[in-house]
Amino acid sequence: MPGLYQVWHQKSPASIPLAGFFYLGIKLTPGIQLDEDFMTDTPALNADPAELAKFSELAYRWWDPDSEFRPLHQINPLRLDWINALAPLEGRKVLDIGCGGGILSDSMARKGAHVLGVDLSTKALKVARLHALEASTPHVEYREISAEQLAAAEPAAFDVVTCMEMLEHVPDPASVVQACADLVKPGGWVFFSTINRNLKSFMSAIVGAEYLLNMLPRGTHEYDKMIRPSELARYARAAGLSLQQTSGLEYNPLTKRYWLSANTSVNYMIATRKI
Repeated sequence: MPGLYQVWHQKSPASIPLAGFFYLGIKLTPGIQLDEDFMTDTPALNADPAELAKFSELAYRWWDPDSEFRPLHQINPLRLDWINALAPLEGRKVLDIGCGGGILSDSMARKGAHVLGVDLSTKALKVARLHALEASTPHVEYREISAEQLAAAEPAAFDVVTCMEMLEHVPDPASVVQACADLVKPGGWVFFSTINRNLKSFMSAIVGAEYLLNMLPRGTHEYDKMIRPSELARYARAAGLSLQQTSGLEYNPLTKRYWLSANTSVNYMIATRKI
């Protein structure tokens, strides 16, 4: 199949197509150069410019359930119920890192949480704010800030932190995990979701989802950036988080149905608590 060899071996962020599924970062306009003082004085963001540019042209479609974001809409009830069962959201102060257009943030607010969604995508955040306004969603707000920057400004400020479908898109996922740990209160919950790295996940999440079923735009995921559960668990332990539960997320392309299971070979979530 044309292009799959390049996907498997892709190393250079500059070669990633400007299309994708999960988008969390800043908008970079082709041909615009950053000011030299900015480059010198501002700490480097834990963000891959090519990854961050993937959704700049798709932001307005976040809340279209039949768009490229359809899988997010379909899995959202599953991940929301899983989070809420372990850490009841009502009355909790919740942070959603890499919130994008606010699909999870909005649904957690409707469970009674006071939610802050953060992202580095100006366009996605505008969509999130507009949806909250149109839907009259209570107790949700959005800020354009990185996880690391917020952790420095507001440590131990949240009861629950979520970071879903984001870690496989940043250069240093361990840094994001550490920021999540710094942001949650002692005893608080931190939830992550990402994609395993193995032959099955390559065939399912890239070959199947992007090339055969066209569920996601080609170039959405890079195999080398996928994260094994053992690696994510190691990042969590190093950050002072204790692993509480793991769940796999499976999909049947024939029935087009998602469900939770013990199978973490492709998509998976982990629940942790701050020690």
